[in-house]
Amino acid sequence: MTRVYMDANATTPLLPEVMEAMRPYWIERFGNASSIHLDGQQAHSAVDRARATLAEFFNCHDAEVVFNSGGTEGDNTAIFGLLRPGDHFVTSSIEHSAILAAAERMAAFGVETTFVAPTASGLIDPAAIERALRPETRLISVMLANNETGVLQPVEEIGKIAKAAGAFFHIDAVQGAGKVPLDVHRFGCHLCSISAHKVHGPKGVGALFVRRGTPLEPLLVGGSHERRRRAGTENVPGIVGLAKAAELAMHSLEDGTLVRLAALRDRLEAGILELPGTGVNGGDAPRVANTTNIWFDHLEGEALVIALDLKGVAVSGGSACHSGATEPSHVLMAMGLDKTRARASLRFSLLKTATEADVDYVLKVVPEAVAHLRAISPVAAGTLG
Repeated sequence: MTRVYMDANATTPLLPEVMEAMRPYWIERFGNASSIHLDGQQAHSAVDRARATLAEFFNCHDAEVVFNSGGTEGDNTAIFGLLRPGDHFVTSSIEHSAILAAAERMAAFGVETTFVAPTASGLIDPAAIERALRPETRLISVMLANNETGVLQPVEEIGKIAKAAGAFFHIDAVQGAGKVPLDVHRFGCHLCSISAHKVHGPKGVGALFVRRGTPLEPLLVGGSHERRRRAGTENVPGIVGLAKAAELAMHSLEDGTLVRLAALRDRLEAGILELPGTGVNGGDAPRVANTTNIWFDHLEGEALVIALDLKGVAVSGGSACHSGATEPSHVLMAMGLDKTRARASLRFSLLKTATEADVDYVLKVVPEAVAHLRAISPVAAGTLG
């Protein structure tokens, strides 16, 4: 059976170049980067080179890059490492659960959070962020690109608002990294989280940009690793893999890959929208090139995910972190969709290696699956004929 993977926002496969870059650091150069002998020095040098690559990726100084286990740790570190009892936190209601759950936990420590709702297009209005500010606002956190809709947020404008208010600004760039250029100086942020496995790197490793002078308390303590900002023996193969994936991602921003990807996404989207009772969530807002979120009226999204999987197509009903959840997407609900339409929405997110043949196959099987499910749905019977 043909298999087409269109769930890149959940995770991506390692590119061969990434695997090859990592291989020696599992076998020949396995040393601990904190050891002073030759094996340790080889590992330490690899981490230093990777840090320089990530500094280029973020457009920051090498010393401002902190390696960690991924996006969730980066997001948690920004919140737990900066907020104190009595502080006020501003974020959006469409953030990843790593932000939302951390904000809920901080409530027990006397930190109040204001959750700013998006527009119907899935955009966070900078003016709404500004209205949410208080004298005690210490931190603002807004994602670069939404993981479910792909909508790009106006982080530069929000960064200016944070600066004027004297607040710290964190960006969850997990879904935007590698799809749009990162520039922490242009964004005006103090912290920025990324994760390797979203950019064809390994799982379990990521990086956090921490601007010099930001008084961030470490989430993990116990050693002097990462300039005492994140204790724990460095995951050298993972760090090397992240750096190689970041290097390749920077090339793809310049070589036309994303233009090609956007054209494939648009053709996929247009083909699916030929079906009656369909539409795009966030389609009238700026989006990353690989993502579309489409609703199918008179269907259960979970049933369509399963039907497509049986035909060899992998898609998602929303965030992979909420797979199996019975509640509809909090992102789509915040955008104003009712529960029925939110549950009837699917995310198609293309790999950078996606082809015209992949799109052709998906456009063949989606109408078949939709027609079958609607034919057996008592709700749809006679509605969309």
